[in-house]
Amino acid sequence: MLSPKMEKALNEQINAEMFSAYLYLAMVAYFQEKNLSGFANWMTVQNQEETFHAMKFFKYVAERGGRVTLGAIDKPQFEWESPLAAMEAAQKHEAYITGRINDLMNLAIKEKDHATANFLNWFVAEQVEEEDSVNEVVQKLRLLGSDGGGLFMMDRDMATRVFTPPVE
Repeated sequence: MLSPKMEKALNEQINAEMFSAYLYLAMVAYFQEKNLSGFANWMTVQNQEETFHAMKFFKYVAERGGRVTLGAIDKPQFEWESPLAAMEAAQKHEAYITGRINDLMNLAIKEKDHATANFLNWFVAEQVEEEDSVNEVVQKLRLLGSDGGGLFMMDRDMATRVFTPPVE
């Protein structure tokens, strides 16, 4: 059984993951408007990953006898000054989510909830990958600067990303 504190924190994380999915969906719309279909695809995959993460938390709470309680999802930002600014916002958001996962792990340890700590280990490792993935895009965009040809080529590369659900 989950402690009331752990259940509340996990429910808050479900909301945070759904907000992440919503934010990345807003970025899909932004990139589509800019005719950057590859970047839109990349963010579509991000949206799918975050939805998968939310559902992983959702299922876990239920498996542990907890009650999932869904809250309102805040309206995300939907406009950025450039593709780089959008990706930097995604990078900042991933760092925020990493902090939330770390806080959950700290709470699980404090509550002596070994099952939840074990469950959260997957997310700790996943966040390393998430931050690295978006950082790579940010660094490439910074290297390109205002090179439109480079942005075109990068957009083409971004179109190749696909969502592959992790094996559970």
